[in-house]
Amino acid sequence: MGKDKLNNNILVKWLAAPEDHDYPAAASFLSLLRPGEAVDELVRLLRSAPMAKFMAKDIFRASGLSQLGLSNSHVDKDRQKIKDGKPLSPILLVRDTGLGRVIVADGYHRMCAVYSIDEDAVIPCKIV
Repeated sequence: MGKDKLNNNILVKWLAAPEDHDYPAAASFLSLLRPGEAVDELVRLLRSAPMAKFMAKDIFRASGLSQLGLSNSHVDKDRQKIKDGKPLSPILLVRDTGLGRVIVADGYHRMCAVYSIDEDAVIPCKIV
């Protein structure tokens, strides 16, 4: 998908599309929130959704989630990938209009890693 320049001249690279294993991970998380048929439909919609871009700080605000600390091993791993110039997979988002929130179905650790470097960074995603 390209590169976005972050603070300290660190560039974050992104894959053109989410990785195949991101969808079952999203389904696993969403199955805690929705019944099976609804999860299947959301994942189907995510797979076919066009790519979008949002600033890291806006995704955090819309989700109501807290920033995970740098001591989190998954965040640390993703920060190291950024520093090593390895591309990250775009994140998967679901709008919960009933709650007025965005659910981060997959990519929370990647989002935290990017945010920890630059809260204004643009994160590619799919959103339904």
